[in-house]
Amino acid sequence: MSSFCVTLSRVISYDEYRSDDMSRCFSPDRLYLSRNYSSSKVRQGIARHVSSRLQWVNAKYEGFLKRRFPRFYLLHHTFAQGFKQLFQDAKDVRRIKAKMVYEGVKFQDLPYREMEKLRQFRRDLIKAIPLMVISIPPFANYFVFVLMYFFPRQLLIPHFWNPKQKAEFQRVYHSFRVQHYRPVLKELEIMSHQLKNVPLKGQLTNLCAKVQSGANPKVSEILAVKNLFSSAPLGLKMMSVDHMRRTSPLLFLTPRLPAFLIGRRLNSHALELLQLDRALSRLGPHQLTDSELRQACYLRGISSDGLGVHQCREWLSQWLQVSSSLKESEVSLLLHTVVFLSANYPHVPSHH
Repeated sequence: MSSFCVTLSRVISYDEYRSDDMSRCFSPDRLYLSRNYSSSKVRQGIARHVSSRLQWVNAKYEGFLKRRFPRFYLLHHTFAQGFKQLFQDAKDVRRIKAKMVYEGVKFQDLPYREMEKLRQFRRDLIKAIPLMVISIPPFANYFVFVLMYFFPRQLLIPHFWNPKQKAEFQRVYHSFRVQHYRPVLKELEIMSHQLKNVPLKGQLTNLCAKVQSGANPKVSEILAVKNLFSSAPLGLKMMSVDHMRRTSPLLFLTPRLPAFLIGRRLNSHALELLQLDRALSRLGPHQLTDSELRQACYLRGISSDGLGVHQCREWLSQWLQVSSSLKESEVSLLLHTVVFLSANYPHVPSHH
């Protein structure tokens, strides 16, 4: 009897334990967590399924376009890749801006690639604003698409150009810039008559004559006249409005603005280029990829079409020698160096 009672007590204790354990398992808190975990897994599974189906549909759609409408497929593919790149660039810019705010990093202290990313994104955004304004009215999207198709260079930012268009449009913009090289040199010769420093005046005249004759000047010949470009009439904030209008296209800036805006934009872009050069010197130009190297040369005055990588590095090295020797007050010389170093490169070797 006693053994039966002991066995019965053990069974009752075990049942109480199981009951207590089950009550813990099915408590409201545990049931909520279980349901929440299960629903989260279900949502993730649904999202993965929907994403894979969308990718499959998109692949089929692109395959159909590629077979039946190859020209439209190229346009569609370019826009799709462009939006992806634009979204990625926006994320990068947001990260860089956050770094500047929370870590107290100034623009001039950013690494070269981050500085260049901000500079280019800002220019692209300014160009895209008119198109965004036009597309605001209802049903204006259709009209905008027509404009973008027929005027891609004027209306679209480089994210939405295909490789052929990028090469073609860069040649067009460079040809516009080259048209201003000779007028800038002639204006410099005219302005040199106002200079009071006779020795430096003669050196500037010889420098302009050398470039106009088709020769490439030495870095030392350019730096010899740098003191002239920090005061009137060649200092950036003291030059005439006409000369500012002639030099604006050297940095791809429109001259068709009021005088005070032209001066302000020219000064800010020239200083930005000087800061970019300093960041590039800190990085080391040998760290640039071939495409980054060619883009750096293009920004500073030459088209890399027909040039080898070695020639691009040689030219950029000369540019940085000039740039690294300039103060911010002498930034006007950096602007004119676009003409001095680019007008004849690489057609004639440099001679003294």
